[in-house]
Amino acid sequence: MPKHVNLKPVSPWVEVTLGRRDRDTAEPQVLLDLLGRMQWVRTFEEYVLELAGQGLVHGPAHSSIGQEGGAIGSILPLRTDDMINGSHRGHHQFLAKAFGHVLPAGGTGVPRVTGEVREVLRRTLAEICGLADGYCRGRGGSMHLQWREAGAMGTNAIVGGGVPQAAGFAWAMRNAGTDAVSVTYFGDGAVNIGSVLETFNLAAAWKLPVCFFIENNLYAVSTHVDAATAEPRLSARGLGFNIPSWRVDGMDPLAVHVAMTEALEHMRAGNGPTIIEAEVYRYFHQNGPFPGSAFGYRDKAEEAVWRERDPIAQLRSEVLRRELATQEELDAQVDEVEGVLRELGEQFLEADPDGKPGQRRIIAGAWPDPGFVDVGIRGDLSELAGSRYEEQETFSGELAERRFIDVVSEVMARRMEMDPSVVVMGEDVDGLKGGTNGATRAPLAAFPDRVLGTPISENAFAGLAGGMALDGRVRPVVEFMYADFMWVAADQLFNQVAKARHMFGGEAAVPFVLRSKLAAGTGYGSQHSMDPAGVLATAPGLRIVAPSNPFDYVGLMNTALACDDPVVVLEHVDLYPSSGQGPVDDLDYRLPVGKAAVRRTGDDLTIISYLSMVGHCLDALDVVGDRISADLIDLRWLDRASLDWDTIEASVRKTNQVLIVEQGAAGTSYGGWLADEIQRRLFDWLDAPVHRVHGSEASPSISKVLERAAIARTDEVVAALNDIAAG
Repeated sequence: MPKHVNLKPVSPWVEVTLGRRDRDTAEPQVLLDLLGRMQWVRTFEEYVLELAGQGLVHGPAHSSIGQEGGAIGSILPLRTDDMINGSHRGHHQFLAKAFGHVLPAGGTGVPRVTGEVREVLRRTLAEICGLADGYCRGRGGSMHLQWREAGAMGTNAIVGGGVPQAAGFAWAMRNAGTDAVSVTYFGDGAVNIGSVLETFNLAAAWKLPVCFFIENNLYAVSTHVDAATAEPRLSARGLGFNIPSWRVDGMDPLAVHVAMTEALEHMRAGNGPTIIEAEVYRYFHQNGPFPGSAFGYRDKAEEAVWRERDPIAQLRSEVLRRELATQEELDAQVDEVEGVLRELGEQFLEADPDGKPGQRRIIAGAWPDPGFVDVGIRGDLSELAGSRYEEQETFSGELAERRFIDVVSEVMARRMEMDPSVVVMGEDVDGLKGGTNGATRAPLAAFPDRVLGTPISENAFAGLAGGMALDGRVRPVVEFMYADFMWVAADQLFNQVAKARHMFGGEAAVPFVLRSKLAAGTGYGSQHSMDPAGVLATAPGLRIVAPSNPFDYVGLMNTALACDDPVVVLEHVDLYPSSGQGPVDDLDYRLPVGKAAVRRTGDDLTIISYLSMVGHCLDALDVVGDRISADLIDLRWLDRASLDWDTIEASVRKTNQVLIVEQGAAGTSYGGWLADEIQRRLFDWLDAPVHRVHGSEASPSISKVLERAAIARTDEVVAALNDIAAG
């Protein structure tokens, strides 16, 4: 008979409950602070639902009523330098962290609304209503609340989307030598999401001081947790990742406080991540002022059972039992915050002259100026003031034939030498003597502790790097082995990193660099060969760099690493083994944002290209010889904000014809939008529609013949030039 041995998890998994003695000996001020702050949050949320019911909150209002115990209980023991982030249902967490920031330690008695607390309530209410005085200047609304000064790093409308970023905050804290921690809040619906599980693994592997706080409110919109997973005790997830886990009644804020205090001790001692699962219950539907029973997915009897366990009512009884405050004092606190909120509301509400009796509207002057709509999509580049810009033609340093891949490696090592905040991460970057192509050879030799090999989990480590960038103490450089992998991490790249600056008010820097290679023509097939430039250009928060030679790579990477906007640096695998003029020992110059290079001049045609296709265009022009002369513009910067329209327009005014050349597939074409924009801007100077060279509709295949048929190279450019010359 086979022998079976029961295996035991390495990390503990415990449930925390409190007895009468625990409650009798609990510090009085802790009980009063828990109760007072929960009441502030409850009253705030009730007022928000009142406004939502009157149509004064544009979009959803995800109420946290019923869930206050988990947030206040866990955040009360945090410090300002600890960071939190959360999900779309995050008012209670945001307010709790803000209260902790503005209230002095060592308060006495029932908490009263100070001027600072009043300001927190005012600005949070304004943000939820989309007004100019909000923390994010009205852009965040109910779901995107951020106040960096308080350590509230942002709530998030993508379920589970903020979890990887919290690991990034934790890495930055540990790297800075502090014992601060990061706490990320999410619900039962997020526990089964890949990015969350990937981050569990990464945080555990790297022993990061991050607490994964699961608010298990039993329903993901209307889907009960029992229908979503075979193990509804969600803290059990920690066992598979060797993460110590606590399970606690979230309707008991004191028990939550105890669990978090224990978890903090573990994390501050450098022992790695923790998981806390708090069972809570949202009294209302996913959003708005109606209970879940109104929508049929739960019944009134269930709701009544949970309301009998209300965290505020339970703690209020405890405070009265221990005679820590009187009924009158507690009632007065409720009356005070209700009065403050109504007074605050009157500051931006007025009677609607066109509405029904008693109907109100937002005062016009409280809204953001419509002209603010695009402000802060990206920064103003003031951080680049004083840069030493160079061009190859006027470079005073020594030049020599350099392999492209060698300067890729050397310039990164140089930046890491000069800037200790630069950190490189990605799959295999710390192995194979410098990654799969040798790009990290020099950094790995000089700074092995800052070249971080990651698990295969693009969502997790891209999001972790996004958190590092939002934290501001680290400049992460992420390597994706192939550009196609961007779509594995699409949420973190497009929804998080690209949108963060604008979404949270337009002021916070996001110094994030992503390097990735294009590999069409190498036989790696449809899922390793795409050119992502056309899709990346649709994300307005990203800047996109496309170097075509060693000299430019150095200058463009230096600029990318000095820029406070997220920058994607595209590299073509064909260029890695190629050689060209590059610096011998000066690796500190930059190339200006938004400046293209003219690689050849002529009068008949304007050719616009980037990356390896610049070389193919030069070869094609040599083939056609005197049949056509052309300006060849190497864009270098591909994003809409950085495109060099001055150079393009000057050339088109001269030649009156345009050919856009790219290698990739027609469906994700960069040239498609560029051709449209050229025809809109420069129609009067064009003698013909914009010509284009690009790949086929299909992605490249493994077959050498079919792969070649799917992509553009020199022959396709030659054919296009001959057609234009003959026309």
